[in-house]
Amino acid sequence: MAAASATITALRLPPTTVTVSAPEELIGRVALGDEHAFSALYDQLAGPIFGTALQVLRSRAQAEEVTQEVLLEIWRKAAQYDPARAKVTTWALTIAHRRAVDRVRHEQSARDREDRADLLDLRRPYDDVAEAVLSTEDNNQVRQALSALTELQRESILLAYFQGLTYPEVAEKLGVATSTVKTRMRDGMIRLRDALGVLR
Repeated sequence: MAAASATITALRLPPTTVTVSAPEELIGRVALGDEHAFSALYDQLAGPIFGTALQVLRSRAQAEEVTQEVLLEIWRKAAQYDPARAKVTTWALTIAHRRAVDRVRHEQSARDREDRADLLDLRRPYDDVAEAVLSTEDNNQVRQALSALTELQRESILLAYFQGLTYPEVAEKLGVATSTVKTRMRDGMIRLRDALGVLR
């Protein structure tokens, strides 16, 4: 992305060197590699493209990245623009909207994968530890293992695993972030498992 941004910056010439023209005229010149025309087109489209991306993403930083990606795509694909299908501005904003939506979907997929990974990482060790806790005859060993955990680890594990509360419910009860609960529970379960001699 940094390379793309640098390319766009290099192509955008100082505004005093360009003549204001309609986007439909400029895109034809951009297709021929006219950097002055691209600079003028950049000035006309950057704002609307950014606004479209911001409406979808709700993040200025991400909207700025998408804006740079779209402008680079316009520079590279100007020759593919078909005036019979849409105006240049409409074409550019369609690209912007598509890229912004793709980014939202990609981030949601990444979050979903992370949540699934958390469940896979945590469920089996929790079952192993619970079995060891329930089957062990040495209550002192269990008490010692639990006492070796931090208070947040111990409370998170007892609430989430043994009382069946969800991550958000544990986080709300303890007054901490859900991500903190997940991390503390993972660390605590590993320590508890090791203390009880449960094999991975």
